[in-house]
Amino acid sequence: APRANKQYFLELQEMGAGKVTAPAVADAHNKDLAVQSKYGVHFVNYWVDEKNGLVMCLSQAGDSASVTNTHKEAHGLLPAYTLKVKQGE
Repeated sequence: APRANKQYFLELQEMGAGKVTAPAVADAHNKDLAVQSKYGVHFVNYWVDEKNGLVMCLSQAGDSASVTNTHKEAHGLLPAYTLKVKQGE
């Protein structure tokens, strides 16, 4: 559920062409979910482009560092870009 006072962050992880599989990303996402509450993060959804080796992740958090720290502890895969975004109405 959306949390008031939280901002949305969209991350792009560039793993490299042919280096991403949907099951591997699902596994990493589950690891994120296991530690997200420790950092006050709520992962909303993620998308995988297996062909180009890209993963996009949408989360809600107080700041981008919280999201990065969740990834760092969960699996060590860090985003190339983190964008603060607003949801369209």
